[in-house]
Amino acid sequence: MNRSHTRRRLHTPVLGAVGALVLLGLAAGPAAAHAGVTASDPRALAENVTLTFSSEAESDTAGIAELRVVLPTGIAPDAVTLKEAPPEWKLTPTPDGYAIGGPALATGTDAEYSVTVRQLPDAKTLAFKTLETYGDGKISRWIEVPGNGEKVDNPAPVLELKAAAPGATPLAPSTSPSPTPSTSPSVQASASAAPVPAPSPSGRETSAEETGSGTGTVVGVVTAVLLLVAAGTFWWTRRARSGA
Repeated sequence: MNRSHTRRRLHTPVLGAVGALVLLGLAAGPAAAHAGVTASDPRALAENVTLTFSSEAESDTAGIAELRVVLPTGIAPDAVTLKEAPPEWKLTPTPDGYAIGGPALATGTDAEYSVTVRQLPDAKTLAFKTLETYGDGKISRWIEVPGNGEKVDNPAPVLELKAAAPGATPLAPSTSPSPTPSTSPSVQASASAAPVPAPSPSGRETSAEETGSGTGTVVGVVTAVLLLVAAGTFWWTRRARSGA
C-alpha cells in the first residue's frame, strides 16, 4: 500500500509537468512569428524612430534576397530612410511601401535591417505586411493580421504602440522640392529672336546706323550715274539734229 501511494505521488507531478509542456508548446506554436519588428521609441506620434526588422530564413536551398513591405496607414514611403542593412542591400520606395534587397544572403541566414521613420502615426498597432523572396524565387508571405485574439498561420510583423507623449502633434506631410526652372532658351524663343547683324569685314558687327549710311551712299551713286547718262543722251540727240 505504501509503495502504491509513493508511485502515485511520483507519477502525478511528472504527468502534470509533461502536460504543461505540451500545452505551452501548442500555445506557442501558432503564435511564433517568423518576421518581427521593434522600435526605438514605440509611442504614437514619436519622431525619427528607428524600426528594426528581422525575417527568419526558412529555406534549406537558398538565402533571402529581397523583402517587400507594405507600410501601414499613416506612414508614407518617402518618410522612410534606410539606416542599416546587409552589405550591398538597397531600399527602393514603392507605391504602397518599399522593397529592400540585394545579393542573396547565405542559406539559413536571417535577414535583419533597420529604417528610420520620420514620424509614427497616431495608432495603437502598426502591421507591416512582408513578402520574403529567396534567391531561387521562392516567396514567403507574412501578411496576415490577427484580430480579436485569433491565431493566424502567417502573421505580419505587428508593432504595439504606447500613448503619445504630452503635446505631441502630427507633422506636416513632407513635400518633394519643385523642379528648378530651366534658364536655357527654348526652341520657340530662339526662332522668334531678332536676327543678329552680319559681321563687317573688319571683324566687328555693323550697327544699324552704319548699314543705313552705306545704303544711302549706293543710292546716291546710282542716281548720279543715271543723270549723267540722261544728260549725255540729250546732248547727243541735239547734236545729231543740228548736223542734219
